[in-house]
Amino acid sequence: MEWETVIGLEIHAQLNTVSKIFSGAPTAYGAEPNRQACPVDLGMPGVLPVLNKGAVERAVMLGLAINAEITPRSVFARKNYFYPDLPKGYQISQFELPIVGLGHLDIELEDGSIKRIGVTRAHLEEDAGKSLHEGFEAMTGIDLNRAGTPLIEIVSEPELRSAKEAVAYMKKLHSLVRYLDICDGNMQEGSFRCDANVSVRPKDQAEFGTRAELKNLNSFRFVERAINFEVERQIDLIEGGGSVVQETRLYDPDRDETRSMRSKEEANDYRYFPDPDLLPLVVDSAFIETVREKLPELPDAKRARFVEQYGLSDYDAGVLTATREMGDFYEAVAAGCDAPKLAANWVMGEFSAALNRSEVELGEAPVNAEGLAGLIARIQDETISGKIAKEVFEAMWNGEGDADVVIEAKGLKQITDTGAIDTIIDEVMANNPQQLEQYRSGKDKLFGFFVGQVMKATQGKANPAQVNERLKAKLDS
Repeated sequence: MEWETVIGLEIHAQLNTVSKIFSGAPTAYGAEPNRQACPVDLGMPGVLPVLNKGAVERAVMLGLAINAEITPRSVFARKNYFYPDLPKGYQISQFELPIVGLGHLDIELEDGSIKRIGVTRAHLEEDAGKSLHEGFEAMTGIDLNRAGTPLIEIVSEPELRSAKEAVAYMKKLHSLVRYLDICDGNMQEGSFRCDANVSVRPKDQAEFGTRAELKNLNSFRFVERAINFEVERQIDLIEGGGSVVQETRLYDPDRDETRSMRSKEEANDYRYFPDPDLLPLVVDSAFIETVREKLPELPDAKRARFVEQYGLSDYDAGVLTATREMGDFYEAVAAGCDAPKLAANWVMGEFSAALNRSEVELGEAPVNAEGLAGLIARIQDETISGKIAKEVFEAMWNGEGDADVVIEAKGLKQITDTGAIDTIIDEVMANNPQQLEQYRSGKDKLFGFFVGQVMKATQGKANPAQVNERLKAKLDS
């Protein structure tokens, strides 16, 4: 039997407000356990939550970016359940009336085609604390620093049909929230994580199969591996005569498998009801327009502009607009050297490779946009060749100065004097009479040998184009 996979993602993005969603406690990551949880976060008697306006602005910004409906009147509800890291015994979330309604996100598939994925909703809620197991023998530690951190939960329609599509969607959303600067996207710290609802059904069957929810996937690689395992598990189970149970499962990356955590709750199990301490959230058109004015150029629009303005390929434009920081860096380099295609090659090539080798973020790179543009300008005016430029770049990366300083200090200026090049070519021809005779007898492949000898004699400083031109003329004369 041929099976079809059905996937829907619930992505949780921590909003990068300075304080929590309902209190003034800080949200900074990495503090000592339980140092950033105030009475409101702990649900102490007599305290009242106050909604953080910054969280609302960020939610509306996301809604506008995915062309979603912004709900003019949304409601906060209490989602009741008991868990050790939820001190109040309930989570403040949104249920029937979320702030962001129907929207969509376009993803690019492996074959280059575009698929539109519907977004069902995005709602505001508070994060829970964190259970700690390492370092506690037969006990569990509870860190409530994260309790009350603002989240936006983005729920997709069940329109993803493979693990790769799910990863493409997740990456697109990850890039978007970083472009909008509403979430830092740090998956290791848990500020961007995903739950995947996975089911299978016979091909062409309209009815969905029974789904399992894979919880707290915090890397693109784990999302793909967990979904692929779960799909195979469900197919094997059904084909073996069993049936899939609706449940929550955890992914174990060490064993590359999912395992049962608990039966899947339905909405009525949480006993949702409107939070009596919070008024309905009313967002008027003036507020929405104020937020709209803050929207940056979005990834798809920037990619299209790079193709149009700089003459780049779709692929190159996609790489350079993958993050807002890289897009801005590229534009600064291109503006500084007036060579957009060459700038793209250097940013995607030597510069990105150096970032990876050094394991530094773009903002910490020892060569800035102005410095890289200066190097490319020296290639453009033929002060140095592209090959020598790599040596210059390495010296710049190691802190030896800008391009001009390195070129002068190391004597790397390109030889462009045709007279000097002709002299060296004559010497090479005189020193290699056998190869010269063979070349003139029809062995054209020896041309590369002579080019190599000339470049060796000039320590790579001769202008390659001039060498090829002058050498060809002399060999064929």
